Amino acid sequence: MKKIVGIVVALIVVVALGAAGWVYLGRNPMAFAGGSTVALQDYEASSVTGVPAQLVKADLVTRGEYLTHAADCQACHSAPGSAPFTGGFALTTPFGTIYSTNITPDKQTGIGNYTDAQFLAVMHRGIRADGEHLYPAMPYASYTYMTDGDVQAIKAYLFTLAPHHAPARKDQLSWPFNHRSLLTLWGVAFNPDTRFRPNTGESPQWNRGAYLAEAMGHCGECHTPRNIAFALDNHSKFTGAVTAGWRAYNITSDRDSGIGSWSDQDLYQYLSTGHANGHGGAAGPMGEASDDSLSYLVPNDVHALVTYLRSVPAEKSDLPRTVTAPAPASYKQGVVADFDPRGEKIFAGACASCHDWTGVSPVTGYATLTGVRAVNDPNATNVAQAVINGVNRQTDAGKIFMPAFGQGLSDDDIAAVANYVTARFGAKGAHLTSQDVANLRKQAPQQSNSRETPNG
Repeated sequence: MKKIVGIVVALIVVVALGAAGWVYLGRNPMAFAGGSTVALQDYEASSVTGVPAQLVKADLVTRGEYLTHAADCQACHSAPGSAPFTGGFALTTPFGTIYSTNITPDKQTGIGNYTDAQFLAVMHRGIRADGEHLYPAMPYASYTYMTDGDVQAIKAYLFTLAPHHAPARKDQLSWPFNHRSLLTLWGVAFNPDTRFRPNTGESPQWNRGAYLAEAMGHCGECHTPRNIAFALDNHSKFTGAVTAGWRAYNITSDRDSGIGSWSDQDLYQYLSTGHANGHGGAAGPMGEASDDSLSYLVPNDVHALVTYLRSVPAEKSDLPRTVTAPAPASYKQGVVADFDPRGEKIFAGACASCHDWTGVSPVTGYATLTGVRAVNDPNATNVAQAVINGVNRQTDAGKIFMPAFGQGLSDDDIAAVANYVTARFGAKGAHLTSQDVANLRKQAPQQSNSRETPNG
C-alpha cells in the first residue's frame, strides 16, 4: 500500500513540475531564439533600449514622448469622445469589462501624486500606489521588460500633460474575478518581473526589434493566444487571437496563414503606415496601434521590428492561403452561390462604389479588398466589425474613412454582407449568423481610430 501511495505522490509531483515547467517556459516571449542572454550593462555591441540614436541627446520629456508612443499608452487610456490619456476605455474580457484609468497628472483622479518608485511598480509589477494589484488588461507582464530609465522618461512626459479630472469607472467583473487578491498569485506565475536581457547570439538590430516588440509595443498582448489563466501562451507565439472583438492575425513566418509571403518592404510599409499594397490596411485596435504608436517610430526602429518578426518560427493557424486574384471583373447577379441574396444587394448599394465588384478599388488602394487577410478569414470577424464600426483614421497620407453601418443595418444584414464579401473576394465564405454579429457588437466598443494631440 505504501508503495502505491508513493507512486501516486511521485506522479503528482512529476505532473506538477511538468505543469510548472510548461508555465515557466511559456512566459518568456523571447525564449524561441535560444542562445545566451546577458544583463544590459554587460552587452557591449550597442545600445538596444531607450530611444533611437537620433534622440539620445534630447531632453527627458522628448525622449519620454517617443517612448510613450512606442509603448502605445494612448490607445487604451483614451475613450472615444474624451481627452487623450483620461481613461474610461472599455476593455472587454471573458470575465467582464475593465475600464482604463486616467493617467494625466491630475492629483485626485490621475497619477499626479505618483512617485518614481510607485510608477515603476505599476509598470513592472502591476501594483497601484494604494498597493492594489492591476488586472493584466494593463500589459505589465510585457512592460516588465522595460528599463527603469525608459519607465521614468514616460512618467516625465505624462506629467507634462494637462491634468484632467476624470474619476475611474467601476469595473464590471463576475465573481470571483472581481477580487483583486487573486492577482497576487497570477503575478507570481505569469509576470517574470525582470528587465530586458539582450541575446548575444543575435544582432543589435534583432535585439532592438525584440525590445520594441516585447517590452514596449507588447505585440503579443493581441497576437498571442492566452492560456486558461488568461496569460500569454508563448508556446503559440504570434499565431493570432481575438481581442476586444477584433481578430489579430498570425504574424509568424508561416507562408499561408502568417506573414511569410510578405516582403520586407510590405512589412515596413504596413508597420509604418498601417497599410501595404496587396495586403490591405489596419482597422480597429490595429488601426489605433498604427496611428498612435507605430507611425511615430523612426525608420531604423521599424526595420528592427521587421528583423525581429522575421525570426519568429512559422506556425500555422486556421486561416487559408489568401486569395490575391481579383474577383470577376463584371457584376453578375448570383455569382456567389449558396448565400442570402440580401448580402449581394447590400454590397451593391453600400459597398461596390468604393470597393468595386472586382475587389480592386477605383477610388483608393486603402479600399482594395483583394489580398486582404480579413476577407480571407472564414470567421469574417474583422469584416463584420469594419461594417459595424467603420474606419476613421487620420494618417500622414491623409484621412482614411469608411462609414459605420452599425446603426443603419440590422444584425441579419451585417451577417449577410460579411458572408457575401468573404465568399466573393476570399478563399472561403463565412457563415455568420445574426447572433454572431450581436456578440461582436458587445465585444468591441466603438473605436475612435483617430490620432489626436495629447493636449487636444
